[in-house]
Amino acid sequence: MSIEQIGCCGAYCKTCKAYTTRVCRGCKAGYVTGERDLNKAKCKMKICCIQKGLATCADCDQYETCPTLQSFYGHDSYKYGRYRQATEYIRAHGYDAFIRIADGWSGAYGKY
Repeated sequence: MSIEQIGCCGAYCKTCKAYTTRVCRGCKAGYVTGERDLNKAKCKMKICCIQKGLATCADCDQYETCPTLQSFYGHDSYKYGRYRQATEYIRAHGYDAFIRIADGWSGAYGKY
């Protein structure tokens, strides 16, 4: 796994069925190389993250106060809380630690 397989919001692409069956290319692949046009992207977090040159929102100095990110994490669904947990884990322990743990997951999320 690579950092490119971690969504800007903390979603973990490697265990996502759409990603593993190549229906989805993930939220970051192709934008840096120009294969995909960032102007056509709809995800505000992705646009912001890529424009700032960040690996994920976990790296942003406005993480705690970003209205777009906090609104996303505030959705009433279990997965959004798990995405927040992923970025908070990355902020506290780094990408290498996250990747070591996440590589053992069989589903979209797992234990930390």
